[in-house]
Amino acid sequence: MSLVVPFLNERDTVQQFAAFGEKLRAEIKQRHQLDLEIVLVDDGSRDDSIERYKETLTGAWRIVELSRNFGKEIALFAGIEESRGDFVMMVDADLQHPYDVCLEMIDALMTDPQLDVVYTIRDDRRDESMRKAVLGDMFYWLINARQRFNIPANAGDFRIMRRTAVDALLKVRDKRRFNKGLYAWLGFRQKAIHYIPDQRVAGATKWSKLALLTLSLEGITSFTAIPLRLVSIMGLLVGLGGVAYGAHIIVMALIYGTDVPGYPSLMSAVTVLGGFNLALLGLLGEYIWVAVGEVKDRPLYLVRRLHQSEKKENNG
Repeated sequence: MSLVVPFLNERDTVQQFAAFGEKLRAEIKQRHQLDLEIVLVDDGSRDDSIERYKETLTGAWRIVELSRNFGKEIALFAGIEESRGDFVMMVDADLQHPYDVCLEMIDALMTDPQLDVVYTIRDDRRDESMRKAVLGDMFYWLINARQRFNIPANAGDFRIMRRTAVDALLKVRDKRRFNKGLYAWLGFRQKAIHYIPDQRVAGATKWSKLALLTLSLEGITSFTAIPLRLVSIMGLLVGLGGVAYGAHIIVMALIYGTDVPGYPSLMSAVTVLGGFNLALLGLLGEYIWVAVGEVKDRPLYLVRRLHQSEKKENNG
């Protein structure tokens, strides 16, 4: 089994993660006769995380050092591509993903040969405001509208996959990646497990509000055209309203004359339509930018260096 872990400036969590890896290695060996390799991906860290991992980790491990920060979605893909296991599990380096849930996921997949993926749904959202929760519900409603597949709300990267599903995921080479959508798009036999995350063992989250907003926009532009259709409907309604208002002005002019200048109504119409057109152009620009990124066909990521355990080096 491969344990894929992207990280960014996690020097303070290295000791705890190494202990987590050793404990998991011994447990799955005893339960399922599985060997464990740890594949870490450094997403452009500026601290000494790599050196600390190299000094602390035991057993079979590799660290993929990316040339710069490519973002968690790409870093996770790099780790999955580097993995060699028959089963691939993804966890975060901050250890918010509980150890017991990891074992539950592994047991569920190993005991049911019909399953291809076991993923988790986060239930505890105490750190979210009411506004953020409502916006999250609206996001999933929007992105799942009229789809042939459903992206589960609050499901993240914390999951385990069989090699067949992993190989299918590696065939999807989207440059602007929204992993939640890609997991759902793949299909296969999937099962959900609900969990409550642990507290971070150290440090602070790297996800700012702007980063979350950007990720949400990636999902919308990659998996649904509903915003464009909604804007088209709004434009049609505004256009019909303009026709009705124009007819009203003509009738009033024929009956009462044209002594009313109409400057306020004219400026209101220009302002509304101008703002509407600018918003539409911005939305179209987002979709076009996604298409341009795909057409450029640049590599998803670049590797600066690959670090690996002495055991792996001797075998290779």
